[in-house]
Order: sequence, then structure tokens, then C-alpha cells
Amino acid sequence: MITGDIKNQIDNIWNSFWSRGISNPLEVIEQITYLLFLRRLDDMHTLEENKANRLKKPMERRVFPEGADAKGRAYEDFRWSRFKHFAPEEMFTVVGEHVFPYLRTELARQLGNGDSTYAHHMKDARFTISTPALLAKVVDLLDKVPMEARDTKGDVYEYMLGKIATAGQNGQFRTPRHIIRLMVELTAPQPTDVVCDPACGTAGFLVAAGEYLRERHPNFLHDAKLREHFHHGLFHGFDFDNTMLRIGSMNMLLHGVENPDIRYRDSLAEEHGGEEEKYTLVLANPPFAGSLDYENTAKDLLQIVKTKKTELLFLALFLRLLKPGGRAAVIVPDGVLFGSSKAHKELRRILVEDQKLDAVVSLPGGVFKPYAGVSTAILFFTKTNSGGTDAVWFYDVEADGWSLDDKRTPLLSEDKLGAVPRTALSEDEHARNNLPDVLARWAARNGAERERPRTAQSFCIPKADIAAQGYDLSLNRYKEVVHEAVEHRPPKEILAELAKLEEEIQRGMKELEGMLT
Repeated sequence: MITGDIKNQIDNIWNSFWSRGISNPLEVIEQITYLLFLRRLDDMHTLEENKANRLKKPMERRVFPEGADAKGRAYEDFRWSRFKHFAPEEMFTVVGEHVFPYLRTELARQLGNGDSTYAHHMKDARFTISTPALLAKVVDLLDKVPMEARDTKGDVYEYMLGKIATAGQNGQFRTPRHIIRLMVELTAPQPTDVVCDPACGTAGFLVAAGEYLRERHPNFLHDAKLREHFHHGLFHGFDFDNTMLRIGSMNMLLHGVENPDIRYRDSLAEEHGGEEEKYTLVLANPPFAGSLDYENTAKDLLQIVKTKKTELLFLALFLRLLKPGGRAAVIVPDGVLFGSSKAHKELRRILVEDQKLDAVVSLPGGVFKPYAGVSTAILFFTKTNSGGTDAVWFYDVEADGWSLDDKRTPLLSEDKLGAVPRTALSEDEHARNNLPDVLARWAARNGAERERPRTAQSFCIPKADIAAQGYDLSLNRYKEVVHEAVEHRPPKEILAELAKLEEEIQRGMKELEGMLT
């Protein structure tokens, strides 16, 4: 949790960019990312200095080398702790003409393999801050934001990323964090998992998986082998937008992951020989842009399902990437659930008959507003290559804790939002946030949930019933509507009451006539 004061400081940083003409939110967060990276490098160098002083030995690894660059500027001046004290004009010159070329060319060599992921994504870093005054102000404001603790660093960056969405542009890059958390909770990542998001964007799913592991397995980083796996082998993300790769990498860094595999890859266009059956968990909300040309589609995906539809190709991709026994939680547009094309039906048949389809969680139509009003669902499945579906669990999420209009305002206090609220919800509050109930009922999907009627908010449908419906996975195909019972009175009783009423009317009329005469 970050305080209101920190939020105000970040708002001031953001407003400084906007007031000086940098209005593209992605460009703003990209420039902030570069500056945060420079601050991180200085912190790393300081740690090495302190270690060398304690041991009274030379520094083992210098982030900033001794001497000067080709233009004669001392590398020591490239450090955040040094240039933040320079006059605005000198700071602007040092950062623009010396530090950024250093980021692009020499950084990978200085850092070595330990932080090569981050160095790699800085190789085409562009400095677009327009004036010395803006740079000086942003550096001063960022310097005041506390970034010592991992939780704070991560929360600060997440708050900044939230501004991409609220700025009304590029919000499609951000899946709502409470939906991500729900998917992570339901799939329960383990310290030995190998997690992949083939359309990672800002790396929200990977970050949430890492935070889940720290919360639910607080001691696993004490194990040297698991710690090495966490920092160097657990997290994998692909994207074909270099800005997203830089932002996603920084997000992982600030959440305490040293060297995740975040790299450029056009997931639907490239063959997947080196990635096939490599991962144990896929978490994703891939972009569904419509159709791809066959010429640009990986042939190994077309072997699974012949289609140009990206939403179907991504599902084929996930089946290709997962190891047998691996599981997936994937957001899909509702059309995947009931589409009538041959490819739609075949892919659903594969999920139900050849793999193990665990659940379909239907989301409210406004979850992705204001950027998209399309109805979506989360598919949960396990790759088996030998079937295993006996029944599919359905849940109809009617409320996720936020209004379903374009404003998406919270309907409850912050401590009662999300899949794991800090404060228990009352029955009335459950009607405004179904997510904790999704988690509770998921745990009983192989027990008590099997007994729920199809009129309930969640229920299980046997595989045979789904096959009989042509593998239709839309919840409304199986949900039964409760009709309110209306009590009908006997006709004789109604007629007797009408006759009595008529007698009273006649009596009243006679009394009125008597009064008038």
C-alpha cells in the first residue's frame, strides 16, 4: 500500500510531463522507466561500494567504470546521486549526451549476465524529455519517492502504470489487477512452476504470480535452488512491442525479480520448436485483433486448428507451450465459447475431449470498460493429451467490485475489493463483489459444487451434456432461470368476492339516492 502523499508526488511527476507537452502516457511512463533504471543502477553501485569497504577489498563489479567516456565525461557523473545535484542545464547535457548513449551501448558489458534482461531492453533507449527544467523537476520529484522497500517500489510503479489506463489511451495494455489476482489465486502458482505470458504487455500476470509466491510460500527464497529458479527461470514473457518489453522488465525488476525472461517475440507468427512443452503455467489475456493472414501464421499452430482467428490461434499456442500436466488461465471473448465455425467447434472439442477443461468463469460485460465493452470469460484448463474432463465448473460473475460503466468506480471500500479482501464481506457486499465467492466455490468444485442446481450462480455440467450441445461452453446454454411461483386462488372464491363487492356497491348507490331525495 502506498500513502496519499506518495500518490500526490507521482501525480505531480505525471502532471509535469503533461504541462510541458509530453501527453502520450506510454512515452511518459517510458521516460520515468529510464530514470528509475538509472536510480536502480546507482543503488547497485552503492551496494558494491559498501561491500568492498566492509571487506576492505577492491570492488568486484563496477556498474559505473572508472575513468571517462569518449567525450571526456567522468563515468562517476552518470550516477543518479551525482547528477541530481547538477544545475538543470548541466544535468540535461549529462543525461542526454552521455548517460543515454551509455545505456544503449556499454551497459550490458558493465552489468554482465546478472541483469542482462534489463540492459538488453535499454539498448534503444530514447531520451525525449524536452527541457532542462522538466528533467530537473522530474528528477527532484522522483528522488523524493521512497524506493527502498520492494513492496513500495512495486506499488509505486503499479500506480504509475494505472495512469496509462486512466489517461484514456493505451488502456488495452492493462488487464484489471483484481482480475489478474483472481486468476493467479485460482491457479495457485508453485515455487517450482515455469510461468509464461505470451502476450505479457506490462507483465502484470508475471508480477502477480511472483507476489503470490512471496505471500503464500514466504520461506521458499531461503532455498538456494528455488531462489535461483525464481530469479532466473520461473518467469517468461513475450511481446512484440519494445516499449512494453521495457516497461514489463522494469515492473519485474521493481518487484524484486533479478533476471526474468522478457523478450521480443511475435507469438502467433513464429514457430515454437524451442518453446514447445516448456511451461507448467500459462496466464494470459492476449490481444484479440481479429484475423491473421495464413502467410503470417506459425504453421505449428495451424496444425492444431486451421483458422485465421487470433483468439483461437492463441489457445492453440497455449496448448503448444504447456507441458503435459501444465495448466492455463486465459481470458477469451465470449465468441470462443459458442462460435459456430468449424474451427471454433474443433478447438472446444479438443479442450473438452483431448485435454481437461476445468472451468468457465463468465465475467460481466463492463470489466474492460472504457476501452472495450466486449463480454469475456476466463477458461481454466489442464493439458493432458489424454482427456480427463468429467464435468466443467461454471460461475457467473455478476459484479467484480467496480461499477460496470465507463467510470469503473469502486462500489466498496478498498479493504473489501478484490479476490482476497482484507475484510470479510457481508451478504449484501457479496452482491457487489463476487470474486471472493468465486475463490471459495472453486475450492469445492469437485465436491459440494457438483450438487448445486443449474439455477445457482455456479454449477457443474457433465461432459456428456456439453458434448450433446456441440461443445457449446456459454454459461447461458446450461443455466436455468428461476420462475417465481404465483399463488392462484380458486375461481369460485374470486367470483364470490366479486359478487359481494357488487352487493356493497348497489347498497351504497341506494343510500346515495335516499340522501338526494
